[in-house]
Amino acid sequence: MRGALRRHGVSESDIDDLIQDAYCRLATLKSVDHIDRPGAYFMQIVKNAWRDSLRRARVVRLEAFTENAERIVEDEAIGLEATVMARNQLELVETLLATLPERCRTIFTLKRMEGISQREIANRLGVSEHVVENDVQRALRALQGALRDGGEDDQEEQKIGEQQRKIG
Repeated sequence: MRGALRRHGVSESDIDDLIQDAYCRLATLKSVDHIDRPGAYFMQIVKNAWRDSLRRARVVRLEAFTENAERIVEDEAIGLEATVMARNQLELVETLLATLPERCRTIFTLKRMEGISQREIANRLGVSEHVVENDVQRALRALQGALRDGGEDDQEEQKIGEQQRKIG
């Protein structure tokens, strides 16, 4: 299974997360009597988990967004308008990250920006992997909503407050 995922370009930390997720899904089954071919069944669970993660990743690639914004800010050849816009977007992301609850911000930073596996984050912070997954999703939803709205100045504080209430 690991070899097949590697051939498809899945990172090692994501492979661990996918396999762990598959084991968790299997553990929640009330019965396994309906499973004729356990290996094939497990492989299908992993494939479905991988497809789900790809779908979620397509929504907003925050890493690409922040890396691109930093590159534009640092590139002197880019026009002043593009530089100002990139700085504003980067400031918006930083502002939104600062408004997240501490645990949620820490988990999001470790997972999405430092690339640490879900399992390792859970062990470090003494929480369950489910908590890690939920906090990452909450942070992503808050950031995506704000980025989708464009972070308009006159409504920025109101949107940040709304995002904080959603995260809870």
